[in-house]
Amino acid sequence: MAWAAAIVLLLEGVGVALLNWLLGVVVDRQDMSLAGLDPHAMSVSSKAAGIVFGLYFAFCAVVALRVAQRDRPPAGVGRILLISAAVVHALLGAFCVGLVGWGAFAFMMVVLGMLLLLLLGYDRREGAGAATGPGGAEPGPGGTEAGSGGKEGGSGGPARPPAPAAP
Repeated sequence: MAWAAAIVLLLEGVGVALLNWLLGVVVDRQDMSLAGLDPHAMSVSSKAAGIVFGLYFAFCAVVALRVAQRDRPPAGVGRILLISAAVVHALLGAFCVGLVGWGAFAFMMVVLGMLLLLLLGYDRREGAGAATGPGGAEPGPGGTEAGSGGKEGGSGGPARPPAPAAP
């Protein structure tokens, strides 16, 4: 799943960069001002925003590739970057409904879902390995370790040894 998210994010980064570059060229050739703004400044700003957004999505794709390659959840700056990309896709999806249409909204929600699966899917798999207690003991009924005397292993203190068996 991380490979697919990386490919989609990379293609999206290239698409956003090209779209903003095209908008910058159109604004520059029209030579019209908007509320007194310099057309050249608007053109350069659009091109710069396209480059920045394209690099942002490309860096997100690199983080997703690293997650796929290492088969471990993202950590640190990479995790924060993917969370911010998920928030950006949620906001862009909300704007796309009114401005572009339902197709663009659906695409944004698919990418958002891929990012959420990338962020949460690895956490669940990692948490499944933590279901066994120290020393590989399986959890007993009620989530307690087998033979711990009813004391939960995650309460902060050491687990009690099992009570001696009656003769």
